Amino acid sequence: MDLLLCCILGHFRIASTRDVVYNKFKYIENPIHTLSSLLCKKVESTMAFPYMEAVVGFMIFVYIFETYLDLRQRAALKLPTLPKPLMGVISQEKFEKARAYSLDKSHFHFVHELVTILMDSAILYFGILPWFWKRSGDFLAHFGLSAENEIFHTFAFLAGVMFWSQITDLPFSLYSTFVIEARHGFNKQTIWLFFRDMIKGIVLAIVIGPPIVAAIIVIVQKGGPYLAIYLWAFMLVLSLVMMTVYPVLIAPLFNKFTPLPDGELRVKIENLSSSLKFPLKKLFVIDGSTRSSHSNAYMYGFFKNKRIVLYDTLIQQCKKDEEVVAVIAHELGHWKLNHTVYSFIAVQVC
Repeated sequence: MDLLLCCILGHFRIASTRDVVYNKFKYIENPIHTLSSLLCKKVESTMAFPYMEAVVGFMIFVYIFETYLDLRQRAALKLPTLPKPLMGVISQEKFEKARAYSLDKSHFHFVHELVTILMDSAILYFGILPWFWKRSGDFLAHFGLSAENEIFHTFAFLAGVMFWSQITDLPFSLYSTFVIEARHGFNKQTIWLFFRDMIKGIVLAIVIGPPIVAAIIVIVQKGGPYLAIYLWAFMLVLSLVMMTVYPVLIAPLFNKFTPLPDGELRVKIENLSSSLKFPLKKLFVIDGSTRSSHSNAYMYGFFKNKRIVLYDTLIQQCKKDEEVVAVIAHELGHWKLNHTVYSFIAVQVC
């Protein structure tokens, strides 16, 4: 969602000083033309600060710092000896497999991030976004639609951005899934399932995206001096709605959810929940094995309507019920210590 908001705001352009400053910065008269020049164009002499260069420079700085951290992590991954805390816990063979997998992912991440920073920097530096904004307006005019309609113009712009993102990210997604994950025995996904999921994601974006984009544009147009507060409130409500809707309506489009059958495992999980006063309402098993052999578990829901979801791979890989319960205990620990709430608040504040 943050990426969506950045795309919406990122294509705005300054038409003139009058469009930007009105009544001592208290009201943005033409908000749909405000931010792109800060990223992609040379500003007028009245606004001589090199915003675009500053943004690109900051992006490169963050990339260099994160690459430095990645290199330190890679150096640690290259150490062949089993760490003392893990001795007697896992075998040397399992450690080597985990190390090889992590190194492969590290190499892939390095290449992916390098290509991404080069591409993003070029897009900003050479003004590709405002150029594409103009081309999307020409596209609308070709079909007899008015480019002056900011909502339709933004739809066309973001459709092109989404198409570009899908095309440029596709080789990396394919390599990650069908080379790295397959090499280490984790991938269970067929090429058909891969593209089916991708198409479903695009359709969801087409269905869900336009109303959200339209609402944001209206807020920008009508927000006046309280624009930032209105946008924040809208994104807060939207986040809560998506947290509620996603596991109930969206996630089942990609995976099958079935109730955990009655048995010892269910009883043990329910007893653990009761001991922590966790308001468990439903227990599901998800068919994660159709895509990967990775295992996981998570919980969701508000107030007294909590649900726990287990990956079928977790149940298959754990030799004892206690191992599954231990994973659930870890997740419930996050709930007990309010980690989810704190994280949500931190995201909203930052």
